Parts: sequence; structure tokens; C-alpha cells
Amino acid sequence: MSSTKVSVRDISRKTGYSPATVSNALNGKRGVSEETARAIRKVAADLGYRRSSKLHQVQFVIGRNSGRMIDEGSFRLAVVNGVEDEARLNGLTTSYATVELSEPETARREVAALMNDTSAGIILLGTEMIQRDYDLFANPKVPLAIVDGVSDNHFFDSIVFTNEGSAHRAVSYLINRGHTKIGYIAGSLRIRNFPLRERGYARALTEAGLPVNLRWRVSLSTDSMQNAYRDMLAWLDTMPEMPTAFFAENDALAIGAMKALAERGFDVPGDVSMVGFDDVEFASIAHPSLTTVHVPRADIGRMAVRKLIEQVEHPTPYTSVTHLSTMFIERESVRSL
Repeated sequence: MSSTKVSVRDISRKTGYSPATVSNALNGKRGVSEETARAIRKVAADLGYRRSSKLHQVQFVIGRNSGRMIDEGSFRLAVVNGVEDEARLNGLTTSYATVELSEPETARREVAALMNDTSAGIILLGTEMIQRDYDLFANPKVPLAIVDGVSDNHFFDSIVFTNEGSAHRAVSYLINRGHTKIGYIAGSLRIRNFPLRERGYARALTEAGLPVNLRWRVSLSTDSMQNAYRDMLAWLDTMPEMPTAFFAENDALAIGAMKALAERGFDVPGDVSMVGFDDVEFASIAHPSLTTVHVPRADIGRMAVRKLIEQVEHPTPYTSVTHLSTMFIERESVRSL
């Protein structure tokens, strides 16, 4: 069926849902379950339905600053999968670009070219971005949504997850399991998320009347898991007083640290417990499997596409920052004292 002939009523007849339900599902409105909405959007995509808007494409743009963040492909890939799935269900194509923010003149030209395509909306991955990087995207003339990043100086629709509160919950879990000596595994590259997680860690300890012991703060490389492992070995070789548990800023750092601990004769969780953050795929198959914070990565991608569509079809004079909660996943890397 041609996309110019497909209407809400066509989709209604095909699915058996009322036109109002179909319209609400296609526009991301409340009152329709996610299961029903996805079924309706799939039928719409199969019929060739295209929204009556000028948005035809989603551009997924990676704002890369240093390139020194561990990228096992897991976090980004899950977000991309969510973007592609939601774009397809709404009759949109997806393209990809990387902007090297460390090269200002090149970045300026690349961003200008991206924002000149009025048929496409931009989903910007802000994991590595710092505040001045957002200046390049100020006053966009195309739909724009930021994922895993937020600007303090410009008003963009953004989707982030709750870093401080999630870290607070994770460390409180360790405290409730009897741990009073809790160390912190930090990434040497301080992206926006990491100080927020460290603040949640410190707040949980302070509220429990426990000290924040800087001797148990270990800084590990973020560019590869192997280098994180080597940095942890170097720290262990200084023969430090050991905590009974660590909270790590992400899963890659946690697993690199666990490998080093095992090599130096420490049992996890028998001697040292470990909690990570992100719940990437390899967290569940690590040995032991990693207790961690689950981030709804694919849902972040889906929501970003819906934000672009909403900007086109129902524009508002304001923007919003959406904070997603996380889930705490208990596995084998923590023991009670």
C-alpha cells in the first residue's frame, strides 16, 4: 500500500483498534499500553504509513571528545537498536555520523552540515561531551534530542538516567549487607556521569555515618578493560589496606578490577565484593556474575525518536530533560558480612 494512501483508519481496520487508540499510539500519547502501541506501530510500518510531517530521517550523531572511554559497543549499540527500532516503526530511516569535538574547526563544519538537513532530526549521544561542546548545537533549526548528556547553558530536549540516586542505592545495598569499608573505583577520564555517581557514593556513606576513605579510591584507565586491569594490579602491588567492597563507576572498570583481584589471590565476593554500573551484556557472564545497576539503554533510544517526532508534530516553546530511573540487578559478586 502506498504511504500516501495509508490513513489512521486503514491502520484501525487492520489492527481492530479504534482510530483514537491508533492515533494515540502513533503519537506516543498516554493511555495506550506499550505492547498495544508497538503492535500498532508495526502494522503502520508494514503498511507503509508515513506521518504527515517533514521528518523523514533520524541522524544518530556521536559527539566524540577524547575517544578514551571504554567502548565495548554494548551501551551505544543498545541505544542505536532502540533508535532504529522506533524509527522503522514510524517510517523513518536512520543514518550515522561522528563529530570529532577535539578538532573545533572541523567539528563546526560537520555540525553545520548536519543541521542544514531540514528533513532529518538529530539524536546526539553526549556521553563524552563537555559543556562548551554544546555551543555548536545551540539554536538548532532541526529537531534535536540529546541522549546521555545535558547542557547547563542551552535548552535542549534531553534524556538522561539518574546517576547520583542510582549510585546511592547501590552503595546503600552494600551497607545493608554489612559492609562498612567500601572503596570506589573511578575512571581516570571524568565524563559527566562519573562525578554524579561519586557524589551518590559519598552521600550514602555519609548518611550511614561511614567515612569516605580516599585510600580506597582507585583510579583506572577508561580506554580499555586491559588497561583498567593493569592499573588495578599496580594499585594492589602497593599492598594497600583493603576495603571489603568496591563500587565501580561502570561495569568495564569493575570487571577489569575483578580480574586483577583474582590474579593477586583475592576471592570475589569471598574477600572483596563488587558492584558495577550499566549492566552491559558481559556483566551477566563474568565470573562471578556482576551485581550492577541496569540502565534501560534501548528505551532511551526509542524515547529520543519520539521526542523528535513530538517536536515536529506538536512543537512547544519549551524543552524538557527526562530523567530515567534504573534497576538494581543482584548477581553473585556481593556477599553479606
